[in-house]
Amino acid sequence: MRTAAALVAAGSLLLTTPAAAARTPAAASVSAPGSPSASEARGTAVAAARAASEGIGFGPCAEEQELPPTVECGTLSVPLDYARPDGERIRLTVSRSRATGMDSATGRAVPRQGSLVNNPGGPGVSGMYFPMLGVVPGWKRLAAAYDLVGYAPRGVGRSAPLSCTDPTTLQQGPAPAPQYPSAAVKRERAARAAAYARGCAERSGDALRHYTSLNNARDLDVLRAALGETRLTFLGSSYGTYIGALYATLFPSHVRRMVFDSAVNPAPERIWYRNNLAQSAAFEDRWADFRAWAARHHDVYGLGDTARKVGDSYDVVRERLAREPAGGKVGPAQLHAAMLKAAYYDDHWPQRAHALSAYLKGDPAPLVEQAEEQPEAAAEAENTRAVYLAVECNDAPWPTDFAVWDRDNTRLARRAPFETWDNVWTNLPCAYWPAPRQRPLDVRAGQDALPPTLVLAAERDAATPYDGALELHRRLAGSALVTERDAGSHGLAGGANACVNAHLTAYLLEGRVPGRRASCAPHPAPAPAAPAS
Repeated sequence: MRTAAALVAAGSLLLTTPAAAARTPAAASVSAPGSPSASEARGTAVAAARAASEGIGFGPCAEEQELPPTVECGTLSVPLDYARPDGERIRLTVSRSRATGMDSATGRAVPRQGSLVNNPGGPGVSGMYFPMLGVVPGWKRLAAAYDLVGYAPRGVGRSAPLSCTDPTTLQQGPAPAPQYPSAAVKRERAARAAAYARGCAERSGDALRHYTSLNNARDLDVLRAALGETRLTFLGSSYGTYIGALYATLFPSHVRRMVFDSAVNPAPERIWYRNNLAQSAAFEDRWADFRAWAARHHDVYGLGDTARKVGDSYDVVRERLAREPAGGKVGPAQLHAAMLKAAYYDDHWPQRAHALSAYLKGDPAPLVEQAEEQPEAAAEAENTRAVYLAVECNDAPWPTDFAVWDRDNTRLARRAPFETWDNVWTNLPCAYWPAPRQRPLDVRAGQDALPPTLVLAAERDAATPYDGALELHRRLAGSALVTERDAGSHGLAGGANACVNAHLTAYLLEGRVPGRRASCAPHPAPAPAAPAS
């Protein structure tokens, strides 16, 4: 499930589509276990004990990581295959800023509470920059009590990196993005999807099968041990909540405190095909929120005084770009990728509305600046995409007949055209995936199996729709759910809502949750920014 805006912007432009390519029979593609094997459980215990003994040798970070001197870095050895803990190992990069021990507001000493480990989502996104948040005002109280720890999950960045194709082949300049693709477009996209899946197998071989969410959860337990923690304090955002949910199911006695920020629906039947259908439907509602906001500020942007008229203005821009790309670089696909970020984060709304307004008035520069592909980011984008697909394709069965994808998404696009087919092209390599598929773990924890955990969710989040938070809350007995009402920005921890942040801080510093459920009023909508003259 695409749950980081940078991932979506990169992935949605690049790949795939329908029907001519070879299919893998569903029965042959799914591995047997619906629950982790005993050998993998033993392997995790062996790896964790080894990591506890070895620790992590933190020191200065590599220059190319571009981290400040307050952050130190190290590496963690984990098994590629947990069923064979003494076999091949891979190394994950880890970053840390030590607890300051001082409350900057009061000047008082603060007891250290251990490590707070973060996974920011993805799959395919690095958390190496998380420790830098310690200097941000909203995080200073947490940084006083906790070592802030980030890491690059397996496959990401310098952590046994994956790649499925030459990154330079992905950015091909201005591209179309039809909301209702023709049969010819679908065939061409399917061929590209199948080719990309083959490239993943050719470049990674048998190792490809070991890039899974379950192994990400096992890696997290080895990291816990290496940090010297008997129990884990964890903040997972977006896809990171799924890793956390698996961890809570596999290692309930190892949980100290756990925050699920913008939760993925963990129901096994939703991983991952149905979650992506739900995501496409939710993006249509969030796109409507942006259009309604722009209409309220018609006096600033001139895009239309109703949501429908704003949509018409967007269609005009899209059609013009199809005929003549802006600056020779930005076509409809690049426009869509830029606008998709506005569906993730409403703080993008003023800039995106200004870019559309300026373009319609004859100035394409703001649009080109926001939507142009950056060649220097191609390798990182390809790595992100490769890991995203490896994890999600390996995690669960997917339809292997494009006719199923075509039927489901043609129906969905009638009411949700904004994101539906773009989401298909991103995920379609999973129809042709060469590695075995797992059966998703049945995430759950009974009463008193876990200490209290905290779920944060926005009602109109499109990337991880709200029903996912409700489902996770139902499955983890003793969890508390904090809802930001009538809001849709993705990722709430440390964001614009003071009420949500107060619950987060009370939980992480004091272990206090607000009963079973609590709600917060929405954070203020962004103020319009007048277009520059």
